[in-house]
Amino acid sequence: MTENQAPRAYQIRTFGCQMNVHDSERLAGQLEEAGYVAATAGAKPDLIVFNTCAVRENADNKLYGTLGHLRPAKVANPDLQIAVGGCLAQKDRGEIVKRAPWVDVVFGTHNIGSLPTLLERARHNAAAEVEILESLETFPSTLPARRESSYASWVSVSVGCNNTCTFCIVPALRGKERDRRPGEILAEVEALVAEGVLEVTLLGQNVNSYGVEFGDRLAFGKLLRACGTVDGLERVRFTSPHPAAFTSDVIDAMAATPNVCHQLHMPLQSGSDRVLREMKRSYRSARFLNILDEVRAAMPDAAITTDIIVGFPGETEEDFQATLDVVAQARFSSAFTFQYSKRPGTPAATMDGQLPKEVVQERYDRLVELQNAISWDENKKIVGRRVELLVAAGEGRKDAETQRMSGRARDGRLVHFTPTGAHVDRAVRPGDVVETTVTYAAPHHLVADGDLLSHRRTRAGDNAEAGLRPKTSGVTLGLPGFGAPALQPEPVSGCAL
Repeated sequence: MTENQAPRAYQIRTFGCQMNVHDSERLAGQLEEAGYVAATAGAKPDLIVFNTCAVRENADNKLYGTLGHLRPAKVANPDLQIAVGGCLAQKDRGEIVKRAPWVDVVFGTHNIGSLPTLLERARHNAAAEVEILESLETFPSTLPARRESSYASWVSVSVGCNNTCTFCIVPALRGKERDRRPGEILAEVEALVAEGVLEVTLLGQNVNSYGVEFGDRLAFGKLLRACGTVDGLERVRFTSPHPAAFTSDVIDAMAATPNVCHQLHMPLQSGSDRVLREMKRSYRSARFLNILDEVRAAMPDAAITTDIIVGFPGETEEDFQATLDVVAQARFSSAFTFQYSKRPGTPAATMDGQLPKEVVQERYDRLVELQNAISWDENKKIVGRRVELLVAAGEGRKDAETQRMSGRARDGRLVHFTPTGAHVDRAVRPGDVVETTVTYAAPHHLVADGDLLSHRRTRAGDNAEAGLRPKTSGVTLGLPGFGAPALQPEPVSGCAL
């Protein structure tokens, strides 16, 4: 880019899970460090980056359909660059350029740090660049990031997965689990809080197995407690744990650490022990329910959510009924429910007993009906209760007539509220903290129509009002751990982190 040349504008389109969202923040940070600027709403970008997912069956169709729609734009403007990264890029590799030859760059999950270099190389050579590494060389946390939110941030504790669930393609695309040094995680949290962030979510494919790489099975509970010592950090969440690795010390840490939210996302996947065996999920329904009982004994107000797959190969009506029975006992506050879709390269894709679409749909509808009823019943218990809300930006205003806004309670529930009352200190902004009383419950949200009981303006709210988002530099090795020798692991032999 010459001195007088306007900076190139980028747009990132993210598909998939929280890990992809967090990776996109790293991609944005790198691009801005390389001189790019974020494209304004409605403007035509000079660069479009797709950060893809490969978990759902229609992921391929969604990407290639979107790329097809971009072909005329590329023909009209050859200087437009198109890059594809993420899990689908890791899976399809050079096939992407074969099917969409107007794509300029393809990069995998292990080399998101290569994007600016690959873009420059593609421009110089006037040819597509495809770079897919087989293993992680640079931990994503060492890369700069442009965060999406002024008040809440993801913080990765690990990447990859050591499990072998038969329905999941993630281990093949993200690799084996690699754990960050605990001191690095805390340093990133502290840097975010210093910029005004109030809430962090600790992120990993199996977040509670954190520490396996350096041999401390209690490391995640210690990490939660350590987050409790960060001054100014008001809320800590984590996702997603695995029931087989969930230990009592994590429950104790959640209950004993004031800023750790009483919210738990615990994937069930199926209530049938036979199906769980076929899935290679190394727990059974009784173990799962026992964990929930232990959580609620320590934190009676805990909101527990889950993931459930309907229609796994060979699932019988009896198996499905077992799932309904567990859901009825578990009393989840909400559930992410999925119809099984086979992914090439997974053992489940070639299993006998693939179910007809109409059978899966009918079971799915029954599960959703049951969970909606449970969610509504559980939400009704909150009516009349005083709740603290971190005002959210994504949900925006509920409607123009009521001028309701939205926020998240400490247990993760979405609450629409009215920003009125004597306690309102000027405008209520995303990132501010308010208290109100719940007046109405719906299956998927709560409503608080009364005046606010309190309103606290925050630095995060100031930043949101000014359009500022945290931009953090990468965190590197050499930082101290928690201060206890057991929490300062030596680098694993051969580890490139």
